[in-house]
Amino acid sequence: MDERTELIEDLKEQIRFLKEIGVDSLSADLPAYEPEPDHELAHADFQTYVPTEEDLAVSKPASPAGRKESPRSPRRSDILSSVRLSDREIRDTANETLERSEEKPAEPVRIATHMEDASEGLFGDLSKGLPESDETLGDIRQDIGPDCTRCKLCETRTQVVNSVGNPNADLMFIGEAPGADEDVQGEPFVGRAGRLLTKIIEAIDLKREDVFIGNINRCRPPDNRRPMADEASVCKPFLLREIAVVRPKVIVVLGNTACQNLLETNTGITRLRGKFLDYFGIKVMPTFHPAYLLRDPRKKREVWEDLKLVREVLNDSAE
Repeated sequence: MDERTELIEDLKEQIRFLKEIGVDSLSADLPAYEPEPDHELAHADFQTYVPTEEDLAVSKPASPAGRKESPRSPRRSDILSSVRLSDREIRDTANETLERSEEKPAEPVRIATHMEDASEGLFGDLSKGLPESDETLGDIRQDIGPDCTRCKLCETRTQVVNSVGNPNADLMFIGEAPGADEDVQGEPFVGRAGRLLTKIIEAIDLKREDVFIGNINRCRPPDNRRPMADEASVCKPFLLREIAVVRPKVIVVLGNTACQNLLETNTGITRLRGKFLDYFGIKVMPTFHPAYLLRDPRKKREVWEDLKLVREVLNDSAE
């Protein structure tokens, strides 16, 4: 197959995928300004440092002689460009105004090389990857119980929403937390975002029953807010036990909260998506959450590129 034929076939495949997941138009007319998505910034509850007003004040260069400048309030983009989430950087305080700092080279992504303390007791030595597990998914579900009261989400949820799917799956999807539909039906990813996820799974030649699907949290947070750090830390050990039982070849983490929580990083999903990361011997592909794709369908193409890489790994492992 020559290069031109291969390019045409790839284009046909992308068009087929985009149609399957609901893209009605392939127009290239884009707005001049694209708003920043909710899920692309590190959530405050998972940041290691929250800047104070003192930290945000920096010296402002003197204005040219005879020229007066009106003070302005700090803009959100200024603050984000001037404050790193993982490494605290104290700045000199002089004026209350804030100027954009000079661009710095991107720092390497830091992924945790150990699981949190609550999980280490369950898994023991993880230096050589996930250990063998002699429990079943049913054992884990029974341990959680239908009336879990380990965190405050029990006060507002309808029911616990446990992970579902093939216990021998090669592919696992991890999201953030149940939404309203999931809270009622008791199964993850059954609302609009869930139906889109099903189409994405089918686009890579799999069925929903072939994969394993879960969330960082098993109870719906009020008003669909992100899980708090203490809420996530209670649920995460059960998810890690499920990973040890299923032992997937690839995990796809959907959105910032799932990605940052599982990998213990403050790096945003935009920087992490599109390349595999190692998680105790398992390949992890971060990508956008289906709920975000419903708000911005243009990102579906990027998710398709991510999932094609996932499909290649799964196909290679099956040979």
